[in-house]
Amino acid sequence: QDEEKWDFVLVSNIHQVGSEKENKRKKFLDELSKKGFTIKKIEDKKLFYGVRAPNQIFQKYQCLLRNPDRMLQNPTVHHDIPVTTRIRIVNFILQNTMTPDLEKLHDLMKKKVFEATFPLHEKEEVREFLKEKWARWRDVFCQQPIEKIRCYFGEKVALYFAWLGWYTYLLGIAAVVGLVVFVAGITVFNSSQVSKEICEAHNTIMCPLCDQKCPFWLLSDTCTYAKVTHMIDNEGTVLFAMFMAIWATVFLELWKRQRATVVTNWDLYGWDEEEEELAMELINNLQHEPRQYQHSYFCSTIVLLLVLVMIAVLIGIAHALVIYRVIATALFTQSNFEFLREQANTMAVMTGAVLHYITIVIMTKVNRRVALYLCDLEQPRTFSQRENNFTVKIFTFQFFTNFSSLIYIAFFLGRINGHPGNYVRIAGKWRLEECHPSGCITDLFIQMAIIMLLKQTISNVMEYLIPWIAHKLRKKQQRPKKRSVMLGEDEEVEDPCKRQWLSNYQLNEVNVFSLFDEFLEMVIQYSFTTIFVAAFPLAPLLAFCNNLFEIRLDAIKMMRLHRRMVPRKAKDIGIWLQVLEAIGILAVIGNGLVIAITSDFIPVQVYKYTYSPCMTENSTGVDCLTGYINQSLSIFRIQDFEPHTKVPEMLPDFVRDEIKECRYRDYRNTDDYSYTVQFWHIFAARLAFLILFEHVALCVKLIAAWYVPDVPQSVKNQFLERKHSNLRKELSMMEYSTEV
Repeated sequence: QDEEKWDFVLVSNIHQVGSEKENKRKKFLDELSKKGFTIKKIEDKKLFYGVRAPNQIFQKYQCLLRNPDRMLQNPTVHHDIPVTTRIRIVNFILQNTMTPDLEKLHDLMKKKVFEATFPLHEKEEVREFLKEKWARWRDVFCQQPIEKIRCYFGEKVALYFAWLGWYTYLLGIAAVVGLVVFVAGITVFNSSQVSKEICEAHNTIMCPLCDQKCPFWLLSDTCTYAKVTHMIDNEGTVLFAMFMAIWATVFLELWKRQRATVVTNWDLYGWDEEEEELAMELINNLQHEPRQYQHSYFCSTIVLLLVLVMIAVLIGIAHALVIYRVIATALFTQSNFEFLREQANTMAVMTGAVLHYITIVIMTKVNRRVALYLCDLEQPRTFSQRENNFTVKIFTFQFFTNFSSLIYIAFFLGRINGHPGNYVRIAGKWRLEECHPSGCITDLFIQMAIIMLLKQTISNVMEYLIPWIAHKLRKKQQRPKKRSVMLGEDEEVEDPCKRQWLSNYQLNEVNVFSLFDEFLEMVIQYSFTTIFVAAFPLAPLLAFCNNLFEIRLDAIKMMRLHRRMVPRKAKDIGIWLQVLEAIGILAVIGNGLVIAITSDFIPVQVYKYTYSPCMTENSTGVDCLTGYINQSLSIFRIQDFEPHTKVPEMLPDFVRDEIKECRYRDYRNTDDYSYTVQFWHIFAARLAFLILFEHVALCVKLIAAWYVPDVPQSVKNQFLERKHSNLRKELSMMEYSTEV
């Protein structure tokens, strides 16, 4: 039985006898035979070669690394090496075996000499357990068997699932708080003084929203929009933004503890990735010379410049989306449909968000190509170094792809568009968008909601359906035909390996980036959940629901739809931890800016404590925000319109010459349209709040990081015990040997 266990399978097309490809294949397999590999060939529509490494390779590995997989074993006994380590070593040797033509497996795969290489999904009890108890939709709320995942897929995958499980678990708390804040917002839906004033403003005539066909309009027309805005933009949101900034820190600190607990029994603290790589190189080739560390400032400068160019391109795409929204608004307002005319702004924002999602999908593919190209320029020394470089670059690109449009809506929309009589125009023709009189935060809310929903639904459906359909199609193509009886002999008995190899070959291929993609998807989602959460308190809830399915989706893909991944060893989630910490800091800055700049929280507070009737007249019976809307709108004289603006249609109930002025959202003087004192007052308050918020939040983050130790005491004590008993054992062995 044991003889039939194969470490790896190489698949190749059946080439013509004597062809170049066949010679290359033969040379490669000969090299493996020289190293003592056992090779078994099975012929079907393709050629399958099973390879099994000789035991001395694993014995060398155990000796060189003093068997990092041991748990205080007797040093003289050779224990069975775990399957994951076995696959990892064999994969390393296969990838680094050189033919006499100086070609490695990677080059042969490019030249189509071999079509695929993969380790096998074995019929082990671990696999059956994982299939039954983990990779099923019905286990959505169950604990994950991290130990078993590690035994089958290696430490790296196990750590990914441990991290994802922990993240989802803590998202549950944030989701509940976000939901409470949102529901609280709905309850004050009708009671907000500001939206009451907007709904009752039947005589407030607003300046037209575009140059040509737009009429004057009444502020009270936008009653519903104002209510929705105040549902999102209230005091609760400020507290929730604070809460999420602290949550991000606590989550990371608790994850470090959780990781330490998970990794304790894996005996990896003494493990060194570089040492392992050197050991494997030497086992593969005794003459191997290690590659030196190198650093070129010239190369780094070139890479940095190219990264900046790429970021500029991504910001350019965000500008294109802005221009699209401006032109779309102009076109919608001139359309023949009444609904489109009235909702022109909202429709432009919604179609803009869908367009943004499409650019995200396209640019993700482009970003990957560019990041890989930049990594090749840098020529990193080891695989893990290459992975780290790649991670940082692709995360930076993805961040700008996903967020540049949101950053514009949050911080620039309606702040750089001028005022009636002096608008900022694109190409001298189209006016930039304006904010609604009740604030900009609803635009941000709509954009976030659309992108998060589309990303989570479409991406997840595609992520599951594409491999599933591909698997079904391959199975259909590969249905084995009944072999005709050969040369009059009885039908040969089918090799038991053949069915297993074929069924593994029919699964979807995995590559180095399979796990990386899952991580990237989650980290971008984490950014959405923390950075602009002040504008979208439901983000954690959406993310939580998505992740419950994501865990099982990934499990089912790995167990049932994909070939087995080559296990990788790791003691933590690597550079992703630094990326998450960076997002934590961005979250504090982002939420501080959203509250200070995007939301109306500061202008409302300034009005309440400086200009309101409560402060000026000492009247107690009135709401302190009475008159806020009137104060936040400036007056524009119609005679001052720019010459090429057609003075718009009148409202039905007003006589044409009666309207001498209209209102717009800004703090400007009536005579010369310069900023009022109140504008500078609010500007100062915004800056003061921003500085205060960020310092308080960052202090709380630092205190939380100090308060929660990275490694639990129990884990430290366990190590202490272990070291102590090891030393005691060695000492007693020494004394025993001297006595003898």
